[in-house]
Amino acid sequence: MWMLMASLQALVLSGETERSLPCMRGFTQEEYIIETDRELAKGQAVFNVSFVDCGGGRVWFDTGDSPDFSLSEDGVAYALRGLSLARQGESTVMVYAHDVESKKIWQSRVRLHVRPNENSAETDQVKPSDATLTQRVPEILFPWHSVVVKGDGTLKRVKRDWVIPPINVPENSRGQFPEDLVRIRSDRDRNRMLRYSVTGPGADQPPTGIFIINPISGQLSVTKPLDREHISNFHLRAHAVDLNGNQVENPIDIVINVIDQNDNRPEFTHTVFNGSVPEGSKPGSFVMTVTAVDKDDPKTANGMLRYKILSQNPQSPSSNMFTINNKTGDIITVAAGLDREKVTQYTLIIQATDMEGNPTYGLSNTATTVIRITDVNDNPPEFTTDTFFGEVHENRVNVIVANLTVTDKDQPHTPAWSAVYRIIAGDPTGRFSIPTDPTTNEGLLTVVKPIDFEQTRSFMLMVEAENEVPLARGIHLPRQSTATVSVRILDINESPEFNPNPKSIKLEEGLPAGSLLTTFTAQDPDRFMRQTVRYSKMYDPANWLEIDPVNGRISTIAILDRESPYVKNNLYNVTFMASDNGVPPASGTGTLQMYLLDINDNAPHVFPPEVEMCEKPDPNAINITASDPDLSPNAGPFAFELANRPSDVRRNWTLSRLNGEYAQLRLRIGSLASGIYEVPIMITDSGNLPMSNTSYLRIKVCLCDHHGDCVDMERFIAAGLGTGAIISILICIIILLVLVLLFVMWMKRRDKERQAKQLLIDPEDDVRDNILKYDEEGGGEEDQDYDLSQLQQPDALEPECVKVGIRRLDERPLHHDHQYPLRSAAPHPGDIGDFIHEGLKAADNDPTAPPYDSLLVFDYEGSGSTAGSLSSLHSSSSCGDQDYDYLGDWGPRFRKLADLYGGGDD
Repeated sequence: MWMLMASLQALVLSGETERSLPCMRGFTQEEYIIETDRELAKGQAVFNVSFVDCGGGRVWFDTGDSPDFSLSEDGVAYALRGLSLARQGESTVMVYAHDVESKKIWQSRVRLHVRPNENSAETDQVKPSDATLTQRVPEILFPWHSVVVKGDGTLKRVKRDWVIPPINVPENSRGQFPEDLVRIRSDRDRNRMLRYSVTGPGADQPPTGIFIINPISGQLSVTKPLDREHISNFHLRAHAVDLNGNQVENPIDIVINVIDQNDNRPEFTHTVFNGSVPEGSKPGSFVMTVTAVDKDDPKTANGMLRYKILSQNPQSPSSNMFTINNKTGDIITVAAGLDREKVTQYTLIIQATDMEGNPTYGLSNTATTVIRITDVNDNPPEFTTDTFFGEVHENRVNVIVANLTVTDKDQPHTPAWSAVYRIIAGDPTGRFSIPTDPTTNEGLLTVVKPIDFEQTRSFMLMVEAENEVPLARGIHLPRQSTATVSVRILDINESPEFNPNPKSIKLEEGLPAGSLLTTFTAQDPDRFMRQTVRYSKMYDPANWLEIDPVNGRISTIAILDRESPYVKNNLYNVTFMASDNGVPPASGTGTLQMYLLDINDNAPHVFPPEVEMCEKPDPNAINITASDPDLSPNAGPFAFELANRPSDVRRNWTLSRLNGEYAQLRLRIGSLASGIYEVPIMITDSGNLPMSNTSYLRIKVCLCDHHGDCVDMERFIAAGLGTGAIISILICIIILLVLVLLFVMWMKRRDKERQAKQLLIDPEDDVRDNILKYDEEGGGEEDQDYDLSQLQQPDALEPECVKVGIRRLDERPLHHDHQYPLRSAAPHPGDIGDFIHEGLKAADNDPTAPPYDSLLVFDYEGSGSTAGSLSSLHSSSSCGDQDYDYLGDWGPRFRKLADLYGGGDD
């Protein structure tokens, strides 16, 4: 069975279904003596207690009314406050166990003694929070087995399961490593050798190597300091096997808790906190919350923070305008008098301290808090003066009369600062308005309706200024928020006004010239000015009327005609102007609308005036009507009748009335020849005093196709191309001809230039014939080694210099070499032509000469040639230097060679 060895060991027996003879519930001893540290810190674990359960109900522990210690549910005793055992040397604690169901209570006494070997001098220098606590925590040991009675009355040993309490290890330990924690042992190692091992994170799993165990003794140790902020606890499993690796015990779980130490300062979530509070806030108003965090255990004093305000700037009107909740970090106001107009913001330095704010052992940090005092509408707008003055000319609108200025101490360009102006008296007809200039906050008194000087010469307005938002509670508008505005109206020379405008009259058309129609006059609004009004005509498109310039009487100067194109919907408009003699003069216009009544003054005409008809019409009838500009009843119904003359009209045509608007003209004979015929028709309207008129109907007789449509040539001509299209075609043809002519001229010019270039070459300088005779190319540089002396007198050459019939190696002939006969030397250099012709004749008659070369006498190529290179200006041969001046005597064709080779060194 596993056993965890320490100063005291705890064992809890699990419940069994069989009866346990020696098991009794309660503490195993009535009194325990435990050695502990000289100084105990608040929250420090001091000892563990366990209880023999024997399968009973739930048990909870306490220490009675002890002010120094408390027991947790798992039986760990903690110090409630810092204790010093240096003077009395010991302390006694009573522990109690309560059965929840049976209400039974057990008790035991624990005596705490100071460890005798402890160096008090060193202990005094160590802070309580840094002391090594958990390793020295004692535990209570209980038996691991008991005797039970079986059903047959025999005794049997029953194994119980271990409940291993957690092992507490402080972080940041300064001890020597490895540091022993606990020894793990099985009682089966009495009769055989066992090997112990631990597994889990911190042992054989990452982070590995933190905990090690002696495989023989079972001593569990830690190898380096632990960091609770990194890993707060470790869960290991202990194993026991024999030398063959066989498991001899079930693995047991070991929990190692890392005890926190105060090794982390509080950290604020922000370096600078920003908050705001309205001005005039009452004491106790919430402002903002600052927050700091501590990586230490928040369940211990190491992670319990306390806040406080270190400083306030400015300290006006009080040095303690704010306070902070030391636990939550909430900042609230504690004094009245926040006024944005005096102090716009406050800067607070906040400190957070752990260890519940202990200034001695706690770690601290600071942050800055900026509290902005927000504006409220606690200052009403006030006019800069009691009375404002302004003036404006009459009949002017959208004109600023006066600028109303106010002062407001609230924050500019906010609703609490922006002013709203309204007129509370003096403007019953609403002729003024006061918009606000958003930049300057001024009120712009503006005229929105025309003002007549003759009716009102001045205004006295009462104006009030308010803010866009209501004033704060308890603030009222002062007298300075109301002002008076005196507005004076200035008189101007106003234009005369026609009344009514426009003026409408009705009259019949056809009135003769000189007829008086009406009087159209205007009134001058300036009653206080004696001015004369004169009239004139501005717009009369038909020039029918005139107006008397003094009295405004309107009369005709021409006959009125309703059918005029200037009359629209029987209305004719004429515009007149009235002008005064003021300074400056003013004028106004008026419109006279004349509604013209129709009279029967227009005779009807045949419509349509022109029609078409086939030579053999089918049907042979045409429907016609009449056109009359007059209105009903001075127009239709109409009466249609053929004229009596000429006489053939009634012989060829008949006219019958269809209705009051239409008549039908019919051809009496079977056909008519193509041409144009004019048929006179007399038409009479139905007006009072009817009017008649004889108009001619133009009939066009033509050939028709099977559809009855005219196909005469005139129609084709009419449907042909227009004049513009014909002109365009002619222009295109002319342009095409010009382009062809230019092309021909360009071709002729190019031929002339080509001929002129040929004439520029001097025949004597043209050596192309000489070059063409000797343009044979061979197989290398040796191909250019020629002896020009052979061209002069081949017969005079030395025998060793004459090698005839030797061909190029790359052109080896199939036949045997031929020895040309030696020819006599030319008597004169001018006989070179005979020499060449003679050689050509010999080559042509030679049956062995290859067909590709007829000048084999000059085609010697190969090594050792006596002829010099033609590409060199200084030719030489094996026969010595030569003089080429004689080439100039051979004619103009060889003069160029004489200049090239006979010039000496130059």
